Amino acid sequence: MNEYFPTVVQVIPLDNFHVQVFFDDGKIVDYDATNDLKAEIMAPMRDIENFKNACTVMNGTLAWDISGKWDEADCVDIDPFTLYELEEINGMIA
Repeated sequence: MNEYFPTVVQVIPLDNFHVQVFFDDGKIVDYDATNDLKAEIMAPMRDIENFKNACTVMNGTLAWDISGKWDEADCVDIDPFTLYELEEINGMIA
């Protein structure tokens, strides 16, 4: 049985604390990170410039490089299955 494991290949952070997330199978979703920003660990990301600059792909998923050291063990990342379950927005992107 071949089960698909979603892998994020690109992220584009937006000015409204949303992130467009691109998967290796072509699916694109919009992730609203505003709830995540309530967590104390995400406090530095409440500044939109920090949010956008630290947003990246680590561990095969959407992540924020909190330390600035690009250490995959020291980031906040989102479960790729959680992201993959979001509604596809491919048709909304020109």
